[in-house]
Amino acid sequence: MQKHTQVNIAYLIFAFFAIMLVQQWWHQVQTVEVVPYSQFEKLLQESKISEVVVSDQTITGTLKSPQGGKSTVVANIVQPQLADRLSKYDVKFTRVYQSTFLRDLLSWVVPALVFFGVWFFLVRRFASQQGMGGFMNIGKSRAKVYVESKTGVSFADVAGVDEAKAELQEVVEFLKNPERYGRLGARIPKGILLIGPPGTGKTLLARAVAGEAGVSFFSISGSEFVEMFVGVGAARVRDLFEQARQKAPAIIFIDELDALGRARGSGMMGGHDEKEQTLNQLLSELDGFDPSIGLVLLAATNRPEILDPAQLRAGRFDRQVLVDRPEKIGRLQILRVHAKKIHLAEGVELEQVAALTPGFSGADLANLINEAALLATRRGADSVTLNDFTQAVERIVAGLEKRSRVLNESERRTVAYHEMGHALVAMSLPGSDPVHKISIIPRGIGALGYTIQRPTEDRFLMTREELENKMTVLLGGRGAETVVFGHLSTGAADDLAKVTGIARSMALRYGMVEKLGYVSFDDERPNLLGVPMAQAREYSEDTAREIDIAVRDIVHSAFDRAVVILTRERDVLERGAKLLLEKETLAEPELAELKAAVRPA
Repeated sequence: MQKHTQVNIAYLIFAFFAIMLVQQWWHQVQTVEVVPYSQFEKLLQESKISEVVVSDQTITGTLKSPQGGKSTVVANIVQPQLADRLSKYDVKFTRVYQSTFLRDLLSWVVPALVFFGVWFFLVRRFASQQGMGGFMNIGKSRAKVYVESKTGVSFADVAGVDEAKAELQEVVEFLKNPERYGRLGARIPKGILLIGPPGTGKTLLARAVAGEAGVSFFSISGSEFVEMFVGVGAARVRDLFEQARQKAPAIIFIDELDALGRARGSGMMGGHDEKEQTLNQLLSELDGFDPSIGLVLLAATNRPEILDPAQLRAGRFDRQVLVDRPEKIGRLQILRVHAKKIHLAEGVELEQVAALTPGFSGADLANLINEAALLATRRGADSVTLNDFTQAVERIVAGLEKRSRVLNESERRTVAYHEMGHALVAMSLPGSDPVHKISIIPRGIGALGYTIQRPTEDRFLMTREELENKMTVLLGGRGAETVVFGHLSTGAADDLAKVTGIARSMALRYGMVEKLGYVSFDDERPNLLGVPMAQAREYSEDTAREIDIAVRDIVHSAFDRAVVILTRERDVLERGAKLLLEKETLAEPELAELKAAVRPA
């Protein structure tokens, strides 16, 4: 790249000096000396002029002894008697009609060519730096081609998604032995769509398929198809499939398919824009290629709800593979894969780490391993301990410790009672997750303290009683402030938001309010990103009022329940808050004594 830049600069310098030399020559050739007509007469009398050219308005005379190679031009109207006088002095003269067409043309064309050359050079350099490849390559695909030795990924490097690997193993077998799968007339799916939340390993799975099969791997992001020029994306789709056909058997992988596969007609500008033309070309290519030649299309997305339905029909993306967040066993497998890169201390049980990380994706677990190794390195240890993993989990979930944020004594007492209220309510309610750690050290952006519960198992279904217990635990902090201080603070803002969300889901989605009936008032479909989408309300104002009342009653009932528990356990609350103010952080062994003193609700 550096050598190519030096060559371009050398060409630019050479062109600059060449232009300067031509300009100097042109200036010397075209420069004339303007003299008065009287001086021209004098030159004639002195026989210093050898030739005269007469035009409409000027007389150009060539000197017998040129002075610097310049001509003498007289800007005067030729008089009728001039010809006789020229003959008298034996001077050769010619009457011409001067044409300025070529001169005028060059005066317009030459500057335009110079400016276009400079502009073209700068644009080519900018395009090269941006990876556009120049104007001649604007319709070319920028897919990166990987072969088995370059992917460096196999199914052994992918853990926690056994079902997805089993689905894709069939693709590998087909690419290795297509005759076996075609003997009964079966065909491999044309397209396979990997669906899952961010960080679950969809791209890693696609590269593992190519690594296992040992075929060419064409990888491109959906956003790279779409350009500012209409039709460029469609040209790149055609070019990508043409390249893959030439290297078949091969795998085409399109990451972030939703960037070009959004449902047509959903944009603000209507149809026929660049994205829709690109999508139409992709659908056409899916219909046109024969999978028996060993060409398989893999795509990944975390927003399947916005994809165009035409992509998902049979004959295009025939198979959809869910790559979800791993369960506890899957998390353990992922931790074992990534733990090979670090030095674990003796006695570290990765099962305990897997139990502390419900809801973590594969990327989150890889980050957890790295954070734990960094913490151990920072304190100068020779190996990574379980405490490093615990601190890494807290850092990822709650944020970085803010020991520089100093709270006054009143705020520290409020935070201590607030967090101990959460813990005691959780210890009292049956079925609640065990309390793992309590701290009043500020973390993250706004957390002045935190209480961490460790789930004993992954849960996929919850009853109304379990949801009510969860809300009661969340309101334990506000309840402790009410019981001890008799006033409210802003520390429960996040708890209230979570409780309100659970209560609204119970009323709108789960049909858990008898007064409202077993009706769902929420048409929102859950998405993999976890971001709620705006929707239109499809119920009356009276129903909306009943929903608001039901949500308020559910929250108030949970709060009253938390207050009753904490009033009954006031002594344990005082003792626990005092201990927390002294040590700032309490772990499970230190919480065992408090738990033994709490009576079940």
